[in-house]
Amino acid sequence: MKIRLGISTCPNDTFTFHALMERLVDWRGLDFEIELLDIQQLNDRLFAGDFDVAKTSFHAALLLADQTLVLPSGSALGFGVGPLLLSAREGQVPDSLSQMTLCPGRHTTATLLFQLFYPQKTELQQVVFSQIMPMLRRGEADFGVCIHEGRFTWQSEGLGLVEDLGTRWESETGCPLPLGGLVARRSLPDETLARVQGVIHDSLCFAMADRSAAIPTMRRYAQEFNDEVLMQHVDLYVNDWTVDLGPVGANALSQLSQRAAASGILPSGLEPLQVWGR
Repeated sequence: MKIRLGISTCPNDTFTFHALMERLVDWRGLDFEIELLDIQQLNDRLFAGDFDVAKTSFHAALLLADQTLVLPSGSALGFGVGPLLLSAREGQVPDSLSQMTLCPGRHTTATLLFQLFYPQKTELQQVVFSQIMPMLRRGEADFGVCIHEGRFTWQSEGLGLVEDLGTRWESETGCPLPLGGLVARRSLPDETLARVQGVIHDSLCFAMADRSAAIPTMRRYAQEFNDEVLMQHVDLYVNDWTVDLGPVGANALSQLSQRAAASGILPSGLEPLQVWGR
């Protein structure tokens, strides 16, 4: 059975899926057709119905909860993993609609967090995540919500830190921040979902048992080519909740849903997110 699988080019995903992509684990009778894309491209293609299984922002997953299930393995959530709100000039804060904030895609969790914590403070412009810091350096915007490898390199770019949005989330909720997860179409048979989940779990366990083996795959798709930075990214975003969301992860998803709905970011009456097998 063919499974159209979409994953991001982020180091945590290429680390997790390295063994699957290189067929170093048993595909359990499935035929994976794999595409690697920017997270907002993944979100858009998932909305378009192009994938059976895909990594997606939890913001997008909330909007697609009537069509998809969250798989227990493959998510990115944790403490100290949040997007950073950066400024082009040190000491500047978002306080005027004449200012511009760059965000990495309309349905990313990073955009949702900015809207939660800075509602209607500035104009928003959605750009590919890798363009945000260069545009700030050139003075083409006032602020940017930075994700992925940029979390480790922003200081060397001469930018200012306004706030760690993940730390803000943690202080207000006491929960790990849910950034993105692996979702599967509800239309897939339960037996197929079990095999998909098994392959992904095997791939992740393979990578965790031999971490350096995934570096060539990570380097192939990364914006940052420094191996130390790539492994810092893995250390931050791949953890026990990546192996299995568990009740703590499920509670974090519920908190995200409730807060987004209460703020009017999500339409009312949406189906709640469901983790497969729970």
